[in-house]
Amino acid sequence: MSGTPGDADYLAAAVRAARQGLAEGGIPIGAALIVDGGVLATGWNKRVQLGSAIRHGETDCLENAGRLPATVYARSVMVTTLSPCDMCTGAILLYKIPRVIVGENQTFYGGEELLRARGVEVTVLDDPECVAMMTAFIADRPSLWNEDIGVPD
Repeated sequence: MSGTPGDADYLAAAVRAARQGLAEGGIPIGAALIVDGGVLATGWNKRVQLGSAIRHGETDCLENAGRLPATVYARSVMVTTLSPCDMCTGAILLYKIPRVIVGENQTFYGGEELLRARGVEVTVLDDPECVAMMTAFIADRPSLWNEDIGVPD
């Protein structure tokens, strides 16, 4: 695992959120918004639980953080257990979040290159727990996973 001191602790908050989503019968993807070294908000994929088209881990985390001034986003870090999809990448870019920590990108590779091209620092931790959680979920619920990432059955 690479990254800077504290990245693993930040990821732990996102992993706890992902586990919560799985326990609720949803997709195990979690996120945490870190501001000034502390967890401001967490969220998890709630598409199943809420019947939502857009409540991925990152968007749920942003919703849970509430309305924030641009200056807060400018000094924040988005932590996510899985490489962010195009929708979540767009939210990160919209709010100009300067850094993203990704738990893993082996089971899904999202918008990392777009983030980097737009000046966002992206750190991939290759966390074994994140890989195992998603690998097991995808094997167990492939149809739901494909729905989540917009792949027709």
